[in-house]
Parts: sequence; C-alpha cells; structure tokens
Amino acid sequence: MSLPTRTGDDQPASGPEDRHQFETAAKGGAGFWLSAAAGWAIIAVGLRGILQNSIDTRPGNLARFVVGGALLHDLVVAPLVIVAAVVVGRAVPGRARAVVQGALVVSAVVALFSYPLVRAYGLAANNPTSLPHDYATNLLVVLGVVWATAAALVVVRLRRSPR
Repeated sequence: MSLPTRTGDDQPASGPEDRHQFETAAKGGAGFWLSAAAGWAIIAVGLRGILQNSIDTRPGNLARFVVGGALLHDLVVAPLVIVAAVVVGRAVPGRARAVVQGALVVSAVVALFSYPLVRAYGLAANNPTSLPHDYATNLLVVLGVVWATAAALVVVRLRRSPR
C-alpha cells in the first residue's frame, strides 16, 4: 500500500520520513499500548461494578440502553445531522452560516441533555422536589433565547458591508 502524495507549496511531498512516521503511528508505540491497557482496565472495573451492583444497575436494561443508543445514533441522528448540514450549507448565506450552525449545535446539545428531565425520568412519587420545574417550558425558553441571539447575530452580520 502506498501513501498518497501531498502537493502544493504549503504541504510537503511525501517522502521516506513521512512514510516512517505514518507506519510507526499505525503500528502503535509504547504510549498507545499503555493507554490502551489503562483504558481496558478502567472498562473492566466499570463492568465489574455493573455486575456486582446488578440490583441497582440492571445490566440487561443498561445493555439495551447502550446498544439502542448506538443504533439510534448511527441510524437516525447521524443521517439527520448530515442532511441538516447539507441543507444549511445550501440555504443559508455564507456570512450567516456559522451562526446558524452554532445555534443548531447548541440547540442539539441543550435538547439532548434536557431530554431526561423533560421526560421526567428521575421523578419520584414520594419526593416532590426530585424534579420541581416545568422542564419542557424551560427547554423552549432556552431554545428561544439561543435562536433569538442567533437571529440578532445574523442581522448584524448581514448588515455589515461585504469584505
């Protein structure tokens, strides 16, 4: 397998030194193997804790959640993000594009983190203070502020003279 060569004044051509660095990185050095071993040790401790505390962790439900989350991400979320990126890239003028993309990212993160609260997953019948707020309304308020700020920034950017 040969490495692609880079062309242009700002990028060096691929030579023996570049090839050696690439091959060394592909094999993995001592740092890679040490961090991999540490990572697997941490995973093993976590799995041991899940299994030892199975009454609280419910390993079957946890496995369904993790696998379901991965499938949801790969089959639904990632394609939607790609479609949204294409639509924003084509529909939004260049000077406003970064603001709209930023507002979309912030909206997605806020919605993702507020989802368990909006769905009241932590609600305890014997503890009325466990989820004391109207999280759906609060989510809408935060999203409104995000998009109002984005709209104001877009107006400012579009009113500026083109450079």
